[in-house]
Parts: sequence; structure tokens; C-alpha cells
Amino acid sequence: MKHRHPTASPLAKVLRPAALFAAMSVAVSAAALTAGPAAAQSAKEPGKFSGAPVRVGEINSYTGLPAFTIPYRQGWQLALEEINAAGGVIGCCELQVVSRDDAGKPDDAVRVAQELVTNEAVDVLAGTYFSHIGLAVADFAARNKVPFVAAEPLTDAITWSKGNRYTFRLRPSTYMQAAMLVEEAAKLPAKRWATVAPNYEYGQSAVSWFKQLLKEKRPDVEFVAEQWPVQGKLEAGPTVQALAAAKPDAIFNVTFGADLAKFVREGEGRGLFRNRKVVSLLTGEPEYLEPMKDEAPEGWIVTGYPWEQIDTPAHKAFVAAYSARFKETPKAGSIVGYITMKAVAAAITKAKSANAEPIVDALAGLTIDSPVGPVTFRASDHQATMGAYVGITTVKDGRGTMKDWRYADGANYLPPDDAARKMRPAE
Repeated sequence: MKHRHPTASPLAKVLRPAALFAAMSVAVSAAALTAGPAAAQSAKEPGKFSGAPVRVGEINSYTGLPAFTIPYRQGWQLALEEINAAGGVIGCCELQVVSRDDAGKPDDAVRVAQELVTNEAVDVLAGTYFSHIGLAVADFAARNKVPFVAAEPLTDAITWSKGNRYTFRLRPSTYMQAAMLVEEAAKLPAKRWATVAPNYEYGQSAVSWFKQLLKEKRPDVEFVAEQWPVQGKLEAGPTVQALAAAKPDAIFNVTFGADLAKFVREGEGRGLFRNRKVVSLLTGEPEYLEPMKDEAPEGWIVTGYPWEQIDTPAHKAFVAAYSARFKETPKAGSIVGYITMKAVAAAITKAKSANAEPIVDALAGLTIDSPVGPVTFRASDHQATMGAYVGITTVKDGRGTMKDWRYADGANYLPPDDAARKMRPAE
């Protein structure tokens, strides 16, 4: 059923320090934001719409992981400006966003999802970063029959074992990114492997798939050690010592953020990476590489986002618009936020409705153009075909980046539709 929208009061400023997000929400519309470069080419003047606004409830861990989520927020804000400058959705309606911080806690995420649906009358939910939070919001979406576009949580359960009619996911999953990295890992002479990953759904899923897929390609490998630090609380000394004691030929790393920086620093200091290859999930993303500056690891095989080297016209236009709008270069989160909001708008317009069931039907099989190329949300499992960049870390001009990279199209790293359907619960 279509919700009635209360009268919205756009805020004059949507960029707030991360610390304030735990206690506040932001209702965002084009009228509340300074128009970016794309707005100059709008088909209609912002704010002049004939239909009722369509509302998106956006949820993310702004205080929990600002390095990723703040650029992510800026990405969807840029997309929102462009969407409304070009006439909004369904050809007549302004797209509005009401944003909430989940504080990195599943219970908080469900609570704010309920508040967004009940009090703010949102038509679609979007966002989340951590896998366990994404799963909690996906369950809420299924129980309340609300469309949910999960932007970042990488757990495969969200589209497979715990998939549901109302949940779709944009980013390539742990299975997909593990498969991309296994292609390179299988070429290494290494036979003895060790793993280190945060001890929650994302890390567990990534390690499980990496081990399974690598053994399928290389039956001669063995895994000789596993380290499972608590996310955000890695004890670098004991972790590095335990890995070194196992004498692996290579290491698979899934840590990120501050844990990654500590792991790199301690590992370099103790010689853990000397004459050992490291294969690492997400480490090539500028959110995590750039803060390490010239201490960034070199020679690691990673998935990431070498934004400054991607020279397709669509991506160059995105970088130009983002840099002009926010006076900084984009991060991986930026492009995820941007594509997420574009996908939501495209689904609403395709559905020609703000009602849940038509939007869900529109999302299944939806294809959109994006700065990284066409992206399709598969009807079989609701996983998008967005890919990732696979390459080697290096240090250039005093900062970490990637070299020798390629774009791995997500469509090439997914099981066939029939196999995917069998992994999902019956609807």
C-alpha cells in the first residue's frame, strides 16, 4: 500500500560531522542542496514537481565506519541532486531521502527502519554497510514488505540462503570477490596458506568461499592457520606472531579500516610479508590505502578502486562532478552510494509507482548505466552484476594505489540462474 507522505521540511545542510549522526536524521531534497555540475543540464527546474514526493529511508553506519560511509553519503547526495535536477522520478515526483545512523548495531538498524517506515512514510529502504546489519534490515524488509536495496553488505546470505522477495544487493558479494581473487591466487606457487579475517558474518563468509574456491582450482593447497580478531579490536602483535609461527607460503587477509593499518604496520615490522604473497579483500580501496600513505603495502593482490586511472567517459564525468561538488576525490564508498541511489530512482521510474510490489517487480532484472558500466539486478537471486577492480598494490608519490589492474565484471563471477534460485528459500 502506498504511504501518505507528511509534509517534508528540507534541511539547509546535510553534511554533518559523523558524531552527530547517532542522534539525528536528515531529510534531503534537491532544494536543500547546492546544485552540482549535472544540475546545470536539468530538464526541469529543481523543486517544480506535479506529483507527491517519493521517499527513501537510508540507513548506514556513519559513526561506526566514517571512512567509507561519509564518502558513500556524498555519493548518494550527488546522485539525488542529479535525479531531481533532471525531473525526479516517474517524470513528476521529487525523490527525497531521510537518513539514519544505525550506530553499527543490528537492533538499532531495525529500530530506525521501523521508524522510517512508520513515522517518515518512506517507500523504499536503502543502504547498510556491515553484513550482520544488512541481514537484520533484510529480514525487516521481508516481514514488512518494503523494498530494500542493500548497498554494501557483502554476505552471500543476503541474496542466497536468507534471500527474500524484497531485498536486492548492489556490491559484488564475498563469493564474487573471493572468486576474482582466487583466479590470481591459484597462479601462485604457494601451497601453505593462512587466513586472517574479522570474526563476524562478512569475514567468515569471505574465508569460507576463498578456501573452497581455491581448493577447487588447486587441490594441493592446505590452510595451516586462521586468525579471527574481533572487528575493530585487532591485537596486531599476537595476530602477526601466530601467523608467522604457522610458516605459511601466502596469506589471505580480510581485515579493513583501522585493523588493516595495524596489521600492515606490525606485519612489516616483524617481517611477516617478506617473501610471502598476500591476497587481500578490499585493500585496494582508497578509503583504506590512502590513510597509510607511504606505509601502504606493496605487491599485495587485491580488490579495490583505482579511481584516478579509470578513463572511461562515464567514470571521468562522475569523478569531475563529485570532485567539483565535494572538493575531494572519490572513494569506493562514493561510487557505491551514487549507483545505489541511481538504481533506486530507476526502479521507481520503471515501476511508474511508489508502491512496494511494483518497485520490487521493477528491480528484478533492472539494468542501469553507471560509471563502472552497465549493472543488472538479476531476477534469479537479486544480486547485481556490479564488478570490482583486481590488481596489485603499490606506492606512488607517497601514497598507496593500485597497478596492473583489470575490471572483473560481476556477471562472470556468479552461479547460473538456476543454481542461484536453488540456494534461496522458497517464496
